[in-house]
Amino acid sequence: MFFTLLIVTLLLAICVAFGVVKAFTKPIKSIFNRIIQDDISTAWQKYINFAAYVVGISGGVRIYQLERYISAPEKGTEVLVLNSQRWTLEIYRTIIETLQSLAWMYLVVFLFALIAYVIVKGFEMKHLKSV
Repeated sequence: MFFTLLIVTLLLAICVAFGVVKAFTKPIKSIFNRIIQDDISTAWQKYINFAAYVVGISGGVRIYQLERYISAPEKGTEVLVLNSQRWTLEIYRTIIETLQSLAWMYLVVFLFALIAYVIVKGFEMKHLKSV
């Protein structure tokens, strides 16, 4: 039963991460094309997509939490039983934790992108004044 839970949470985290990455592909592309304006922006876009999958999946599949179903957390306690309520809770946790991890990652990316945009815009304005 544990292996089934592990596989289900992994597949669910991959699906949620795929949906989020798909939703943010176009904004990330336009931001990097605007800030970098070079062929390397494509490489950065691919890296951000890869990082999103890693962050989303690792945030959604919480191995240390799933270990409670195979070993007791402390001596004298029992191993948790996987019943339907725990399955529901673990599926919900997987979705929420995946989304939360991705939200934090994209927040950091967009904050740095905003700073970079302000710097690029400043250089453009300075260049226009000097011409």
